[in-house]
Amino acid sequence: MKRLLVFVCFVVLAVACAPMSNENTSNTNKATETKAAAPPSEADIIAKEKGAWDAFRHKDADAFKKTMAPEYIGVQWDGTHDVASSLAAMKDAELTDVTFADWKMTTIDKDAVLITYTATVKGSYKGKPIPDGPYREASAYVNRNGEWTNIYYQETLARTMPPPPPPKETPKAAASPATPMAKAAETTSDAEANEKLVWDSFKTKNYDAFASYLANDFVEVEEDGVYDKAGSIKGVQAVDLKDHELTEWKTVKFDDDASLVTYKVKIPAMKPDTGYHSSIWIKRDNKWVAIFHMGTPATEPKAMASPEMKPSAETKASPGKKM
Repeated sequence: MKRLLVFVCFVVLAVACAPMSNENTSNTNKATETKAAAPPSEADIIAKEKGAWDAFRHKDADAFKKTMAPEYIGVQWDGTHDVASSLAAMKDAELTDVTFADWKMTTIDKDAVLITYTATVKGSYKGKPIPDGPYREASAYVNRNGEWTNIYYQETLARTMPPPPPPKETPKAAASPATPMAKAAETTSDAEANEKLVWDSFKTKNYDAFASYLANDFVEVEEDGVYDKAGSIKGVQAVDLKDHELTEWKTVKFDDDASLVTYKVKIPAMKPDTGYHSSIWIKRDNKWVAIFHMGTPATEPKAMASPEMKPSAETKASPGKKM
């Protein structure tokens, strides 16, 4: 939501489970009926996430697949992906070391949680060195028949952004009465429709409406940091998001009170001008609000080191998830 300036790694290394349709999965992905499960501790989810990385690192395809829900979705620089591309690339990935830090678990609802963290890696892909990172990571876990399983993952290389240029001086205009902003439209269980309302608020610069769409504990992960609700509201006001094109929508239902939506964004005025975004929407106090957002620019690894945005580490390629 803040902007498109986020970069990730190899698409093929962060994906999982059953093949997905190219069509909008909001009509086909339904959460499996669940039975009661004890709420997981942060330590429980950290152990599961590390286990998935270990399975990939040791090229244990069966163990890696067992960590994922059938409707798992991974978001990378070239879109959304399933287990097939991940397993195909596993033979070409060689990781010698992975170090984790900054773990934080956020409860989505009684049947879903989100874990965010950073990872630093050493290794190669197809014989070429990969940058160490650090990388910002996010995974969502859901209760499926009493077991907590991974349903969503996304990664971005942490980078330091240059400061914005100073504002241009413009002649002072005569004061005019403030025009009241339109009332925010009502959100529903349709995560795609809700996300479009968010972008409509950017187009009209109705930041009060945007704020109303976010949960108080909203979290946004970007290449230059992790932001809370106040930080995200401030951030979107610093860029022009009026002209945008939203396509390639997919929705994955976590349960009756939470859904993930992913999509492709193109903003001609920005560099890079295309990216892939994800948001998690939840129902609280009879209102649907966003609790999480993350973006990934559609930039191939060879284009990472650009004059506009320099990575925090040398970049020749980058790792994917759970190796």
